[in-house]
Amino acid sequence: MVLNQNDSLDEFLVYKCSIYNCFIFMVCPLCIYIFIEKQKIILIENKKLIFEAPISTAKNGVGEQINSGCTPRGWHQIRAKIGEKCPINTVFKGRRPTGEIYTSALGQTYPNRDWILTRILWLSGLEPSKNRFGSVDTMKRYIYIHGTPEEIPIGIPNSHGCIRIYNEPLLKLFDYVQIGTPVFIAKKD
Repeated sequence: MVLNQNDSLDEFLVYKCSIYNCFIFMVCPLCIYIFIEKQKIILIENKKLIFEAPISTAKNGVGEQINSGCTPRGWHQIRAKIGEKCPINTVFKGRRPTGEIYTSALGQTYPNRDWILTRILWLSGLEPSKNRFGSVDTMKRYIYIHGTPEEIPIGIPNSHGCIRIYNEPLLKLFDYVQIGTPVFIAKKD
């Protein structure tokens, strides 16, 4: 079941919660939900769908181990919001602006670069031994929701573990959320 604007959110939440045991989703007033199989991100506020966009998760699939190149599952939160006053297409490396603004020409000059653009929502796991602490720590793996160039495909698994999203939707999402906003990443829809 995938939520559409006209669907009953209560029915959707009960369905999702019965599958994923995600009781927090029922009570948190603002929550990001990431669907790995559908390559989609949604934002729910007070049981209303307020944002939806296509994404790209890891081409290596799902997994929590450091250096796996996989997208971690489970409950997370936004640890940091980075790039608030930066122009669209600002290039980041190590969560710092490089001084570059992405263009197609820059992309052609560095075709193998993993582009992190515009804004970063840095995730931190909330589930000890699953996505927090030790060799499965999402934060120490530097897993972000971040912008990507328009010419890079979205809607298919293609990242190195992060959640890629086009820049315009990312700007909207960035403005909606705060540090501490819950994020649930689910393998199955």
